[in-house]
Amino acid sequence: MSEYPVTPDEDEAEDLAPLTLPLDAWHREQGGRMVEFAGYMMPVQYEGIMAEHLWTRENAGLFDVSHMGQVYVSSEDGITADLEAAIETALPIDLSTLKLGAVRYSLLLDEEGGILDDLMVTRWKTGFYLVVNGATKWDDIGTLRELLADEVTLNHLDESALLALQGPKAFAALERHAKGEYPLSALTFMKGGQFTLGGVDAWISRSGYTGEDGFEISIPGEAAEDISRLLCGEPEVKPIGLGARDSLRLEAGLPLYGHDLSPETSAVDADLKFAVNKRRRTEGGFPGAERVIADFTDGTARRRIGLTLEGRMAAREGAKVFNGDQEVGIVTSGGFSPSLQHPIAMAYVDAALVAPGTALTIEMRGKRLDATVAAMPFVPHRYHR
Repeated sequence: MSEYPVTPDEDEAEDLAPLTLPLDAWHREQGGRMVEFAGYMMPVQYEGIMAEHLWTRENAGLFDVSHMGQVYVSSEDGITADLEAAIETALPIDLSTLKLGAVRYSLLLDEEGGILDDLMVTRWKTGFYLVVNGATKWDDIGTLRELLADEVTLNHLDESALLALQGPKAFAALERHAKGEYPLSALTFMKGGQFTLGGVDAWISRSGYTGEDGFEISIPGEAAEDISRLLCGEPEVKPIGLGARDSLRLEAGLPLYGHDLSPETSAVDADLKFAVNKRRRTEGGFPGAERVIADFTDGTARRRIGLTLEGRMAAREGAKVFNGDQEVGIVTSGGFSPSLQHPIAMAYVDAALVAPGTALTIEMRGKRLDATVAAMPFVPHRYHR
């Protein structure tokens, strides 16, 4: 556990070899095709992205997301009004309404209200557990350390692994092994609790990044291989790679930081108003509050939308979006939907063009592809509420 890891400078970072995660050997043993992602070697696929995607939609898939940053924020006196106030100076969250074990989506913003990262915040008994994106975790930790009061302790849980078990049969597979003070069935969407898995202490929350019912499981890194073998020993479960994780989250309409979210996007134009809790929309007191409050009042010039396309050619990040001959936006994520059997995309377009059914075109390889604005998620969420 390190309190404040040193971030290598840009020149040093370019020379560093990709890091390995606790499950590296296990992924290779399972036939994972390894690629560099967020500074780590990670499996992009096993048997194939399409097959893994559909398996997760119908059964249960196990994802290794140990590259993500797990952070524990606390104080010597446990959870106090001062600790909550300190965190609220950094995030547009209302901790007074976050109950024990509850998980909430939030945003880390810069002074102009641009999005530095999106993250999950959970109330534990003695502090707050944060999960941030892997590609931004070192910057996030540095930003949080600058924003939080000196008496607040920020611990990077870098010896922990993080697994995600996702899909309609995830509960059945996990319930056979999860033991706790209360049954696993007591967890509903965005709730978590302390359990043991195969005798290993685990924090389990009913959450995920696929649109399916599922669980995220934080465990000691040295136990990751045993727990992965335990879960993949169940007939409903197969290991799933990054490729299917991306296509699943796209179908679910969930944005990806560095693509659909960036310092150039705000909570309002990203269609993430819910991430700025109601009290904070008027009270402010967080980085970028002036711009965020103005966006809520006045609206924004553009908005994140979903697009559906016909045929097989997918729109890709960076493709221009047109309304007639007028350029009106840009694609930020796109791909072929295995569930729907046609291409889908996310884009930012002029706010006047966000109504579902609006006909637009996307320029790809010198051609114009017909596209239609669609409500997201593209595939209905199946969270257990």
